[in-house]
Amino acid sequence: MSDATEACMSKGLLLVFTGDGKGKTTAALGTALRAAGHGMNVLILQFIKGSWHYGELDAVKRLETVTLRTLGSGFTWQKENLDEDRRLAREGWRQAREAVLSGRYDLVILDELNIALSYGLLETEPVVQSLQRRPEHVHVIVTGRNAPEALVAAADTVTEMTAVKHHFRDQKIPAQKGIEF
Repeated sequence: MSDATEACMSKGLLLVFTGDGKGKTTAALGTALRAAGHGMNVLILQFIKGSWHYGELDAVKRLETVTLRTLGSGFTWQKENLDEDRRLAREGWRQAREAVLSGRYDLVILDELNIALSYGLLETEPVVQSLQRRPEHVHVIVTGRNAPEALVAAADTVTEMTAVKHHFRDQKIPAQKGIEF
């Protein structure tokens, strides 16, 4: 491998998957699968999900170098009082910040962190500043709708998923096992 190729491969990237379309978490998990295939240590922290069982919880148990932790209590928009969500988001961010800055992981996925930021459960600037201070080799993926502008500006790559047609919204077909959960 050339020095230039090696240098490119050792640069940790900040990626943001956002938008109103499906596929943000799925794209991040696909990247986790790819990273695991290369023997990379991966940590997936899910900020909002947590109140129900979904397939990725079982799938990652089969991958030796991938760890998944749920940090939230379920979908925030279904609650009247967000105090518990704020507490969980702060504790989740403490864990996430520690993991990102530790350098123990090659890839850290902060699933639905954009939701925690857009709901005001966390302040954006300290999050962005911490992500910018990560060790050189650490890749970070942040998912969720409504990515804040400061995070978009700091990112190396931003992908916006756009809903063109959705089976639930347009055809009233419920969530399907293996597709949504």
